[in-house]
Amino acid sequence: MSDISTTGRFQLLIFDWDGTIADSLQQIIGSVRFAIEQMGLPERDDDAIRAIIGLGLEQALEQLFPGIDSAQLSSMARHYRQSFRTISARGISLFPNVVQTIKLLKANGHDLAVATGKSRRGLDRALHDSGMLEYFHYSRCADETFSKPHPQMLQDIMEILATEPERALMIGDSEHDLQMAANAGIASAAVTYGAQSRESLLKFGPLTYFNNLCELPQWLAQER
Repeated sequence: MSDISTTGRFQLLIFDWDGTIADSLQQIIGSVRFAIEQMGLPERDDDAIRAIIGLGLEQALEQLFPGIDSAQLSSMARHYRQSFRTISARGISLFPNVVQTIKLLKANGHDLAVATGKSRRGLDRALHDSGMLEYFHYSRCADETFSKPHPQMLQDIMEILATEPERALMIGDSEHDLQMAANAGIASAAVTYGAQSRESLLKFGPLTYFNNLCELPQWLAQER
């Protein structure tokens, strides 16, 4: 582990994936709409779909359609995955300056991790296809433990990387990310270019917010 004089207040930086690293919001919204159409269920607007982004797939669909039975849930999840894989095959888009920022943070000695509502298979594919696999030390997914906002993902990451809560920072674009951080007793920072607005995110008490991820290294330097 790096000395605090090198990395500042936060040694471990934990990132959400969709909406924070990957510009996949329209893929998610489109895939949810496809699944809804295939199931013949009532339409949901973009705001309702944005509100579930960050949760594990089954939990997200249950929140979108309370009372849905297990057979419908399984079929809907299958349709969603079918659509998302088809769209993802065209390529994964990362937000501006993400690659440069992640490279810089790793070069500066930070431990980097991912905590995501994606499945393990989905995240591994996304990390490989985006060329980002080598930059992250560890990751946890919704099908390996409890879904956000339960703190287990973050607790597992901190345990594996031997980091105390006061040295960890969660970076995400949804209330589920920020609430998970609060539940785990760690600090959080919001990004405003993802699923939810700055106003809605600030209600969950992040230390700061970024309009572009490239602002993160300078802020970390000031936190030493």
